[in-house]
Amino acid sequence: MIVATSPGRCGLIGNPTDMYGGSVISCSTSERATCTLEQDTQDISITVSGEQQVMRKIEDFDLKEDDRLNVARGVLSALEVVPGQTRPFHLEAVTEIPMQAGLAGSTAILATIVGCVLAHLEIRLSPYETAELIRKIEYDVLHIVCGFQDHYMATFGGLNYMDFRGKNNAQPQGPDSPLATIEPLDKYMNTPPLILAHTGVKHHSGTVHRTIRDRWAAGETAVIDGNTEIARIARLGKRALMTGDLEILGELMNRNHAIQRDLGGSGEANETLIKAARNAGALGAKLAGAGGGGTIIALSDDVQGMGDALMAAGADRIMYPVASPGLTVSIRC
Repeated sequence: MIVATSPGRCGLIGNPTDMYGGSVISCSTSERATCTLEQDTQDISITVSGEQQVMRKIEDFDLKEDDRLNVARGVLSALEVVPGQTRPFHLEAVTEIPMQAGLAGSTAILATIVGCVLAHLEIRLSPYETAELIRKIEYDVLHIVCGFQDHYMATFGGLNYMDFRGKNNAQPQGPDSPLATIEPLDKYMNTPPLILAHTGVKHHSGTVHRTIRDRWAAGETAVIDGNTEIARIARLGKRALMTGDLEILGELMNRNHAIQRDLGGSGEANETLIKAARNAGALGAKLAGAGGGGTIIALSDDVQGMGDALMAAGADRIMYPVASPGLTVSIRC
């Protein structure tokens, strides 16, 4: 049996500039997705979050509207799994990560399925190649508007400064495309005192991103300049993390959010929790991913008290980021 696990992620600072060749600091979550693959079964079959299908013909890999099995279909199609030719297996994916919460839960599931199927097919890729493959499947096969942060964090995990210069999601990603620069920051500050609060409002990040991306692609000055400034803020955030200056880090988080909010990237539920966090003494508070619901992230000297304040303000769930490992794949008897 092959077992793969991968974490969710929260954007500490710099998001969403991973869509526009920018820079992001991101931390993994303690919540993870898991995929198990049983080999030498009678048929090729897939189960994702309780839904199951036997894959008997190529047409079974076709995507279906609003179907959670699409993530597995996309992987099998991209990796050219063929019923009757590929050695049969059954894979099952489950997750602890809240879905449609702005924590890259879907990407984490995708990463675990990729990890299991690559191992089954005996294909070895570097972490960078794996991250790029996961992103290619999500963007090109599943047609989800996304940047690059989620896929690199699902693969690498930890607390990272990530530089995506030369990469944006309006350009095809081929063998001549640059890889992201990943710089682990765990050795300077294992995990800052961060807290995540889920609004309880689900969203699809591709839908949230599309409008602003279209404005960026159309050359809207406010969107281009705003994301350029957010990327610069992330680079300053790297210095603040490395020197342990939480007050500066919090100030930069607030500046990041102000730009994102003014561009229309937030939402009422997000703003309610962000205001509550700041009123409760947060050094910084912002979106953890895409807006329109999802999750906010706050920096606080008192994460327990902050959690109580956010729950009182209407948060649906409290979580705590941790610099945990990225995609891990193991063979078990």
